Amino acid sequence: MCNRFTLISSPAAISNLFGCSAQTDFPPRYNIAPSQPIAVVRMSEGARRFALMRWGLIPSWVKDPRAFPLIYNARGESVLEKPAFRAAMKRRRCLIPADGFYEWQAGRGSRQPYYVRAKTGAPLAFAGLWETWVGPDGEELDGAAIITTAANRTLAHIHARMPVILPTAAFELWLNCAAVDATTAGSLIAPAPEDLLEAYMISTAVNRVVNDEPGLLRPLAEQDTLHDSPPTRGKARRRVVGKPDDGQQELF
Repeated sequence: MCNRFTLISSPAAISNLFGCSAQTDFPPRYNIAPSQPIAVVRMSEGARRFALMRWGLIPSWVKDPRAFPLIYNARGESVLEKPAFRAAMKRRRCLIPADGFYEWQAGRGSRQPYYVRAKTGAPLAFAGLWETWVGPDGEELDGAAIITTAANRTLAHIHARMPVILPTAAFELWLNCAAVDATTAGSLIAPAPEDLLEAYMISTAVNRVVNDEPGLLRPLAEQDTLHDSPPTRGKARRRVVGKPDDGQQELF
């Protein structure tokens, strides 16, 4: 699935990639987690525009969001039929800008985190859905979910699922809900091409949501080299290892 991702490209670069009519000023984020604000791109008044939403979708028919699980991923195989996503697939599709995402490989006693990004270093576009939940007193909450699919061969050894990553040529088909029906848009849900992404091991410091800094992206091999090098000034170097958090569950 996709439980954490990054957005570190400049707002100008993101605006240029997504063809947005206005630029949004957002800071670089190295460890975005469910329930936090994220940038999404959607159609509004005939143009692509940025919006800030919570990462976590609440279907409009939910009466009490406190009693409903946070939906931050949506399985691509069922978005056309599931009540939680069916309406959004017809009318509220969006793109979620990212520079990469984290995935955890299961192992004996612990899980090894990986960072996944485009080989070119270019930003990515996750396929997403959004909804506006309206409470009984009129309060509104905009939330979005990332659509996932089966992992390609590049990532299958790490995890069975991956985000749906759309090429620029597919942006219009996905975003134009007025002209493109849900079934046609659904045909875009597929694993990424094998040559698009690369993945490498990183420190377990990413497990802690409070850790949000560039060092999270450093390959583990480089950190091991530092760790194994002779200490300087009599002080040994230590790698910071965080506790795994509970945010890696698969909801759908």
